[in-house]
Amino acid sequence: MNPEYQYMADFTLPDDISEEFMQLIPFQRAVVDRLLEEGKLMNYALSMEEAKLWVVFKANSELEVLNMIADFPLAKFMQVKISILNIYNTTNPNMPNFSLN
Repeated sequence: MNPEYQYMADFTLPDDISEEFMQLIPFQRAVVDRLLEEGKLMNYALSMEEAKLWVVFKANSELEVLNMIADFPLAKFMQVKISILNIYNTTNPNMPNFSLN
């Protein structure tokens, strides 16, 4: 059994957003939704103001992350830096908060 790690992918969007880029957004969302459902993608955050996209992947290796990124229709438009995370804390949005009342 291979251990799974968390990797942060820090994408830089292009300076000029082309029509081709815009047309590929629905296909990008479909890949993101699939990876979220499969549990391979932990989060996906976009800042158009900063021209940045941050994604946390759950994977066995950086190569596996690169293969998932290759499935992103918008990958060819962006630069990416991948870092393995030593700590990744998050809350589970699907878990209800307990009330002590």
